[in-house]
Amino acid sequence: METPLAYYLFVGAVLFVSGIVCMATKRNGIAVLMGVELVLNGANVNFVAFAHYTPLGLDGQIVSLFVIVLAAAEAAVALAIALNFYNNHQTIDVDRGDKLRG
Repeated sequence: METPLAYYLFVGAVLFVSGIVCMATKRNGIAVLMGVELVLNGANVNFVAFAHYTPLGLDGQIVSLFVIVLAAAEAAVALAIALNFYNNHQTIDVDRGDKLRG
């Protein structure tokens, strides 16, 4: 017995919504980045599920691999920004960074 597509879409939607809630409510920079990762993983679940249940072939898996590579690059750049922000402000509270300096 095969799992219906709706189950995968529900899991993807839960991941996506929890990522949006995490990004909107957290003040910690690392928690905001974790919310972004949850949003991207929710989208990946949907891509892979649609690739399995539609005659598209491997298109969903290829897009998911591209999103994973993009998320890894985003995490590396965001970690560098968070470390630089911590060196300047002694915290990673995103509300403290209200002024940009050159």
